[in-house]
Amino acid sequence: QVQLVESGGGLVQPGGSLRLSCAASGTIFRLNTMAWYRQGPGKERELVATITWGGTTNYVDSMKGRFTISRDNAKNTVYLRMNSLKPEDTAVYYCNADVVSINGAHIFWGQGTQVTVSS
Repeated sequence: QVQLVESGGGLVQPGGSLRLSCAASGTIFRLNTMAWYRQGPGKERELVATITWGGTTNYVDSMKGRFTISRDNAKNTVYLRMNSLKPEDTAVYYCNADVVSINGAHIFWGQGTQVTVSS
């Protein structure tokens, strides 16, 4: 069975930085597009950024310049570097991956990691 496990969340002061990681495990043939989403208090889940197998990235406009998505295909891991964090970035951050496994191609989600930006 494929699993995605996020880590790296926590409490950070405004203006600070965090790096989130999401590692995929299981019988994986290929990880296609991977993505980060977030869900703030009382809000719907929203896309943050995506990255293809080849490294092409795409960001939601409000995240451009502050957030950087990257991946290590050898480690089946995607990262999200977040700089200049603001209180409105407080959310549960989820990773998402289009996984090709022994069972075919499916979308998997991680369990989420909490990011709190507060002084």
